[in-house]
Amino acid sequence: MVTLPNRVRRGAEDALSDLQAGPVVEATPVPGGCINNGTRVETASGRVFFLKWRADPLTGMYAAEADGLTALANAASETTLAGTPGLHDGIRIPAVVRVATDDAWLLLEFIPTGSGGDATDDALGRGLAALHAAPTIDTTFGWVRDNWIGSLPQRNPPTERWSSFWRDARIEPQLRLARSRGYFSARSDGSVRMDHLLEAIAPALDDVDTAALLHGDLWSGNAFADASGRPVLIDPAVYRGDGEVDLAMTELFGGFGARFYDAYHEVRSISGAYHEYRRDLYQLYYLLVHVNLFGGSYVSGSLRAAERVLGALG
Repeated sequence: MVTLPNRVRRGAEDALSDLQAGPVVEATPVPGGCINNGTRVETASGRVFFLKWRADPLTGMYAAEADGLTALANAASETTLAGTPGLHDGIRIPAVVRVATDDAWLLLEFIPTGSGGDATDDALGRGLAALHAAPTIDTTFGWVRDNWIGSLPQRNPPTERWSSFWRDARIEPQLRLARSRGYFSARSDGSVRMDHLLEAIAPALDDVDTAALLHGDLWSGNAFADASGRPVLIDPAVYRGDGEVDLAMTELFGGFGARFYDAYHEVRSISGAYHEYRRDLYQLYYLLVHVNLFGGSYVSGSLRAAERVLGALG
């Protein structure tokens, strides 16, 4: 059982009352994330929901997540309606039930975890590729609002050039934060390498001209199979960018099989530049995020990724 903070319990039960679901009769922890608390809540009516909360809420975090989940759900629905092949209608996104006005909690549809398999990997690969291939109304890179990557703010200014966005809204802010915490210190070899990396981003990405809707934080902990084997995506950090960013994140910590990548490539080609240097350049963002969230154990990986990019670009 979970003891919910009073403000979280009161707010969630008010929302559940509006839904005629009744009060919470059981709250059970759901293992997973290290940034937020996840709880399965069962109500007096027998209905079950997923409640996400923090003891120290960050203003705008859950509202931004709700926005991202809704955007992904709408896009996934549109690609399914367009005839995209997939298991049981493709990717599933939990529905947003309610978000607290004070951002203390987020109430979502509860989706029980099932067992995945080859069909799940195929459906996830095809579904993600279809999501990336779908045209967006706004062709700029970025998003309509800023959001969060883990517990770190993530800026999403609408930007015409992808190379500018990746340098100025992704790599540079995380590098600056890491330096303020004592990493990549001035005049060190690592600092010089990162400065050269910043200069290399424009030529490395200038030919990317199509903005895709991204999940934005697609590691294996944010994807699972439901009871029918259908792939489910959770905990997004959405924006419009190069679809290969999501692929790079799936490869950073593993957990996705070869069938996933093969299925993706059948729908949307993976560029040669991705394998040469873009995978490392995109993973560098997440490595720097991990430096800032978890400390110096990720510094060497960040420097190796930067070195591989610079080596490939000559």
